[in-house]
Amino acid sequence: MALFLIVMSAVGCVGHAQDSRNTTPADLAPCPDSPNCVSTKSKDPGRAMPPLPYIRSGRESMDCLLGIVRDMKRATIVSATPSYLHVEFRSALFRFVDDVEFVMEDSARLIHFRSASRTGYYDFGVNRKRMKEISDLYLRTAPSPNPSHQGRGNKGG
Repeated sequence: MALFLIVMSAVGCVGHAQDSRNTTPADLAPCPDSPNCVSTKSKDPGRAMPPLPYIRSGRESMDCLLGIVRDMKRATIVSATPSYLHVEFRSALFRFVDDVEFVMEDSARLIHFRSASRTGYYDFGVNRKRMKEISDLYLRTAPSPNPSHQGRGNKGG
């Protein structure tokens, strides 16, 4: 009986923590002390990444992100609303899970995100690399103010 109560309490806390982060960038959980997390809300330069600008509208931006993550290997969309996206990525060999969350900030026309490993300490830069890839793909779809930068052939650095 005691084991059942402990398990149910743990499940309840996990569900509550995830549900409480679904509306604003302030709701993204901070990165833990371990180096296996990046976030647009982090003040630590080792974990910080810039937020993404809206393409034209929040809806178009979210649709673009959905298209990008749907095409990525080992990605599972857990939750998608007009202002929030939660995706799980699994590593190929050991099937470790990383959680990626995107939150729309309409007032600033920005998309904040957080990518973190569920377990372990080091991720060998996997979360940062993934978020750089997603950011680069996303930004390539955004209209450029300079016409010479448009087109699929320009992959950047």
